[in-house]
Amino acid sequence: MRTKLQYALALSWLASSLHAFATPLPDTGDLHQHPAWLTLVHYQPDRFSSGYTGQADDDDFFLSPRGKTSPEAELKATLEAITQPGGGDDHARCRFPARDQWLRQQLDLPQQPADCPAYDQWMEELNTETVTLVFAASYLNSPSSMFGHTFLRLDPPREDDETNLILANTISYAADAAAHDSEILFAYKGIFGGYPGITSIQPYYEKIRLYSDIEHRDLWEYQLNLTQPEVDMMLAHTWEIRDRNFDYYFFDENCAYRLLALIDVARPGTDLLSEVSTHAIPSDTVRWVVDRNLVADVTYRPSAATKVNHSIESLPDDHQTLAAAIANGYVDADAPEVKTLNDEERARVLDTTYDYVRYQSEADGWPREHAAPLSHDLLRERSRIRGVDAQEGPQEPEIRDDQGHDTFRASLSGGRLGERNFTELTLRPAYHDILDPPAGYRGGAQLQFLRLDARLYTDNDELQIEQLTGVEIRSLSPRNQFFSPLSWQVGFGGRRTDTETRRVFTPYLEGGAGFSWQLATGTQAFALGTADLEIDDDLRRGYDAAPGADLGILHQNNRFSLLGGVKTKAWIVSSQHRQDQAYLEANWHIGRDFSLFGKFSREDHYDRYRSEWQLGLHAYF
Repeated sequence: MRTKLQYALALSWLASSLHAFATPLPDTGDLHQHPAWLTLVHYQPDRFSSGYTGQADDDDFFLSPRGKTSPEAELKATLEAITQPGGGDDHARCRFPARDQWLRQQLDLPQQPADCPAYDQWMEELNTETVTLVFAASYLNSPSSMFGHTFLRLDPPREDDETNLILANTISYAADAAAHDSEILFAYKGIFGGYPGITSIQPYYEKIRLYSDIEHRDLWEYQLNLTQPEVDMMLAHTWEIRDRNFDYYFFDENCAYRLLALIDVARPGTDLLSEVSTHAIPSDTVRWVVDRNLVADVTYRPSAATKVNHSIESLPDDHQTLAAAIANGYVDADAPEVKTLNDEERARVLDTTYDYVRYQSEADGWPREHAAPLSHDLLRERSRIRGVDAQEGPQEPEIRDDQGHDTFRASLSGGRLGERNFTELTLRPAYHDILDPPAGYRGGAQLQFLRLDARLYTDNDELQIEQLTGVEIRSLSPRNQFFSPLSWQVGFGGRRTDTETRRVFTPYLEGGAGFSWQLATGTQAFALGTADLEIDDDLRRGYDAAPGADLGILHQNNRFSLLGGVKTKAWIVSSQHRQDQAYLEANWHIGRDFSLFGKFSREDHYDRYRSEWQLGLHAYF
């Protein structure tokens, strides 16, 4: 037995040796430095040396033991592996079809097809002719979706049938988070790389249900102008990275970043990843794709909430009240006050009520015992109205999300605090201030990260950090007869605060919750209860806390934004005093690139009245 085994092993060694002798590997030269190779294996230049490091955090993604840090070793190992005889799903040609295809083109290797049953079946099932980049609008109530989300839809051959697109598959990259993790823990791990990121394939209808029907998020579909070979190359690389771990980072190595890499692989030379510096915000990455002339067509898909709100807002106020009464069971669908309406008015009220009930059943889990019979009654009454078509859906916004202002903002201003003049420079890497140009962003929403405000006081040339904002989020969502959302805010960082004798820089944490109400188009009033916490050795007990309130009015339009109100706080631990402030802020928008801004406040603090004003310019990059 041993002799036969030794004989078989010797024959195998001889066959492989003869193969290696008969087909020597070609000289690869500097091919390992080719940008396309570096993109295929997800190499990035090291910050403090001339080398490279692969971003994949999965050993199975590399064929060389040194592949993580050596593009040359990985290329040679890949070349040796794909030229080995044999086939089957475990062969290197089947595991890495994009690498195989690229190397054969570059080195003029034989193009005989590989025997890869699983890969061939996967490609046949996807049946992709074109690829569409889909952008789901931002959603402040989820830390993972505050900036929006992007994914790719794999479109089958077009047959003018919307069903085909609904059933199409998608490529998505997301953090593989534990189901029991809280939103705070998710945000922390997402920022510092505590989750693996996984590339997955899902049906498009599941995405529509999650983003459009449940999370109130409009979808924008950007059909890419990739050729069939480019589409096939993208899918080949998707096969290579599917289920492979790439550590997820909320700011840069996120969903948008990975999809840019796929597009770079599909069409070498686009170099979309070169745009990424400190962060990759999904709306910015969509803008880069559009600017590279990669988009053939754009389609708007409004969310269920957008459709319902459009129907509600199209009704007169008294008809809105009637629709809300029907939806909540106070008035029957065939009540006299409904039947007194003319056919068109009645049809609009019934359609709007039905859409609202269906939406609440899907998004907020209205009880079936209430929603089902009511929906039946609404449909029955609607069927009795002849000759009145359903109302058209909401129009596409004039400004898409990718056409809003750029997210990096630099500001220069001058002002006066009490008796001291100052010049201030502000840098904000991301994302949107509530007074920034609102086009392309959610109304009443604010999300800022890592904003630095530095002041130079001219009386003594003293340079100070006025504020360092870690995170600042505000969501003002108006209430009405149909929806009762909570308005809220939260923030932390460091800021200048007054003691009785001087101004000191203290870490802070603040939050608030309350309500807002729509007064007119683009105008809302709000009332928030607030809570502040400051921690510093200069405070008498080392910290101070203050419950308070913030009452104000916000107006937003494409020409200017205005915010005014009053704030009050009662510091109750160290200093035990009130701090009252009246404030007014305005931005005048000059296109999407600049805004002139002004601020004024009058404050009563430690029984001292003091005014502060400021005038300057915001520039968006």
